[in-house]
Amino acid sequence: MAVPDPTQYDAFAEGYEAHASYAPYNALYDRPAMLDLIGDVTGLRVLDAACGPGLYAEELVHRGADLVACDGSGQMVELARARLGPEADVRVHELEQPFTWLADDSVDMVVCALALHYVDDRVAFLRECVRVLRPDGVMAVSTHHPTEDWVRLGGSYFDVKPVTEVWSTGWSVTAWRMPLTHLAGEIAEAGFVIERFIEPRPVPAMAELHPDIYEVLTTSPAFVMFRLRPSPWR
Repeated sequence: MAVPDPTQYDAFAEGYEAHASYAPYNALYDRPAMLDLIGDVTGLRVLDAACGPGLYAEELVHRGADLVACDGSGQMVELARARLGPEADVRVHELEQPFTWLADDSVDMVVCALALHYVDDRVAFLRECVRVLRPDGVMAVSTHHPTEDWVRLGGSYFDVKPVTEVWSTGWSVTAWRMPLTHLAGEIAEAGFVIERFIEPRPVPAMAELHPDIYEVLTTSPAFVMFRLRPSPWR
């Protein structure tokens, strides 16, 4: 059984950058909802974990964050560096591996947008996020909604396994599916508590630009979001 490869986006990185810049699920659904969940980042040191081509990172810098970013795909990192400028601290790093280049209690926020489902050892990654976060720090996460995965993929809702799909763009992508109970359990096991749980709605502009998708996303969520804090009992 294939598992997600951190370099799988290398094969279509530039295409994904163009796609995610304007695609409704990215530009009119996940990104605005995540930025709202993240809130004010002025003067905060922010780790963008799995930064992709830098679309979220660019906005975080624009909003005043002191940003450090990483991605498992070297091609994505090159795109992010081109977008953010030569001074940006963006590096190739697989999320399963320790953040050896970040000290304990050294960041105020971790952002992980639409990437947790690509991580094989999610507890190890989340524990590293707890370690590098300051005690009053937060983590914002978006990922696939388990119910949407179940409806789309079939089988048992309680399956925990990687699934390979071919997107409408022709790209072959492998990601994990799991029930909400399993995902929440891993969050707790890693040392986080859930401060907010969000099932996002699309922005109103989608109703005019992509009415069919807007109708779907106002009826059933595709993604789920968490605002996490390090547990005081860890």
